[in-house]
Amino acid sequence: MIRWSIKSLLSEGAGVVASCFGVAFAFLLVMFFSAVFSGESERIVAYPTQVNADVWVMQKGVANMHMAMSQLWDWKQDRINTIEGVKETESILYLNAVIHAGDRDWFTYIVGLTGSTTFSGPWSMHSGKPIPARSEAVIPDMLSRLTGLKIGDRIKIVDKYFTIAGLSSGTFSMANSIVFVSYDDLADIMSAGSTVSYVMVRANEGVSAEKLASRILNQLEKVNALPQKQFIANDHHMAMQMGVEIISMMTVIGSTLALIIVAFTSYVFIARKKRDLAIAKAIGFANQQIYMSVLIQSLTLTFSGLVLSAVFSLLLFPLISVAAPEVFLKVTASSIIEMAIPALIVAAIAALWSARQVASVDPVSVFHE
Repeated sequence: MIRWSIKSLLSEGAGVVASCFGVAFAFLLVMFFSAVFSGESERIVAYPTQVNADVWVMQKGVANMHMAMSQLWDWKQDRINTIEGVKETESILYLNAVIHAGDRDWFTYIVGLTGSTTFSGPWSMHSGKPIPARSEAVIPDMLSRLTGLKIGDRIKIVDKYFTIAGLSSGTFSMANSIVFVSYDDLADIMSAGSTVSYVMVRANEGVSAEKLASRILNQLEKVNALPQKQFIANDHHMAMQMGVEIISMMTVIGSTLALIIVAFTSYVFIARKKRDLAIAKAIGFANQQIYMSVLIQSLTLTFSGLVLSAVFSLLLFPLISVAAPEVFLKVTASSIIEMAIPALIVAAIAALWSARQVASVDPVSVFHE
């Protein structure tokens, strides 16, 4: 039966090819939105992820970074350094702001760095210096490409102009980018005085982030301390609510449309072979074998479409990244599996629904048509 099913499928020729390409382009649309979603989801929490602190300490009532405001007296960092299990700490000032770069405004994370920064600054540099001095800024290399600005040019943050001193890598996102300035400059803009926004804590070897966060909470008042994983999860959740969920919704809509196309394609493809299947039944094939043949053909068609969409994505997505460099695409194995499983299930259901009409046909009637 398997051999007959494959032979019957191949006999369709152009019909099979057209069906495969139709399914492939439906999946390609889903893969694109999924790749944008995965890429933006990763980039939007790039800073807390790359800083790689064990514990984040912030103002009480604050639990994330995206669209948040936190203020701590700087002496609290000194107190944190005395707590058992703390290896080292660094602090930053942080501000959500719109900067003017080139001919337009950009929503940006502004991070104010102290001169002693070792792990809270840019984690990868394209060119220039990583730690800005007074009146200097380090901007994403992608922002430089999009605006045409180079090292030595100027940008405006709130009401102050900064000279670009460096271009960082991996710090650009469609939702928000990361710009680094000096602590003193950002303190002037925010009128922050002797305060910091976040203290990043690294633990001694053998000390868990959960235990260290608990110690900080017990020994300091009016602060919140969270392990790195929890802080990133909170930030990702907030970012999703603030905009990335739109991409997620588009992914869901695209997936739904793809499943409808898969169902329609499978149903119509099997319906076109109704006579062949009825003849197979007439010459002795049981209903169980008819259903098995339908499943084989439908799943083969859908799987072929999935493979084609993966090939197209490998060819097209790099071109999209060149044409639209601000779009960060990331294709993950999990996203492909999440797309493939429901597609194969829907294809099987649609094909079996179409085949049940064959199962109820009187085999003798086929020869009277």
